[in-house]
Amino acid sequence: MTKPVRSKSVAELFGAPEFGQEGRDRLVRAALELFYAHGFHAVGIDQVLHQAGVTKTTFYKHFESKDDLMVAAVRARDEWESQAWDREVRKRAGDDPRAILLAYFDVLDEWFNAPDFGGCIFINTAAEFPNPNDPVHQVAAEHKRKARDSFRDLAKDAGVRDPEAFADHYTALFEGTLVLRQVHGRNDAARVTRHAVEALLAGG
Repeated sequence: MTKPVRSKSVAELFGAPEFGQEGRDRLVRAALELFYAHGFHAVGIDQVLHQAGVTKTTFYKHFESKDDLMVAAVRARDEWESQAWDREVRKRAGDDPRAILLAYFDVLDEWFNAPDFGGCIFINTAAEFPNPNDPVHQVAAEHKRKARDSFRDLAKDAGVRDPEAFADHYTALFEGTLVLRQVHGRNDAARVTRHAVEALLAGG
């Protein structure tokens, strides 16, 4: 009998963010873990301080408020996740732009089937802070804009006729796939939409 393949954890797939041991880094790390697990509104500063093992004096040395800490945490996640995704897709696709655009959905599929999948923190952030003028919403939105721009640049490199239109369509598929998994619970969401990406590339 064939032994079933064990799904990788998120840490096995992407690695883990690296933080230093200084007070600010410990606060950002603790905040990011707690906000991702429980949401921003449900987590108080005292919980962050307890998990980080620092005092309020240390907190106010680095941040004026919880809002500032939230922005720093989401920004740290943005920097780490962008690098982690780029590394993983290039492991599968090398430098071929068309292969990279497909590999994003292969990585999505692995992530969606990780036992500790927790959803997209940037979608979660925008949902908790829907006001587009809110600084933490803006950090999440900027992450999504940068992703869309990277898809456009890959389309240019792949020789797609209209990279801007392609980026809009591809981004709609990418974000829709996240919703299909996160809201509808479809572990196979990336496999379903990958066919649409193949058709989009074939038409480009």
